Amino acid sequence: MPVYMVDRELPGIQMEQLAAAQKAAIDLSQKMSAQGKKVRYIRSAFVPREAHCMCFFEAANPDVVKELNETAKIPFKRIVEAMDLTPK
Repeated sequence: MPVYMVDRELPGIQMEQLAAAQKAAIDLSQKMSAQGKKVRYIRSAFVPREAHCMCFFEAANPDVVKELNETAKIPFKRIVEAMDLTPK
């Protein structure tokens, strides 16, 4: 399945809030997958100085990733297909 990057600007976010958003994304991805909308949270990277966060999801299409983020009420600027270059 393709990988999608969710690009976020989160000015003023506290680490507890960021952890809660991550947990919400993980929990909702599991719930949606169980309901037949296959989506998997992979990981996130956060740049505190810039309040910039990038979250990676595996999904059949970007619409599922958008639905997850809108349902979880996690703000985002864009969702783009990305290549996961994690060494194996």
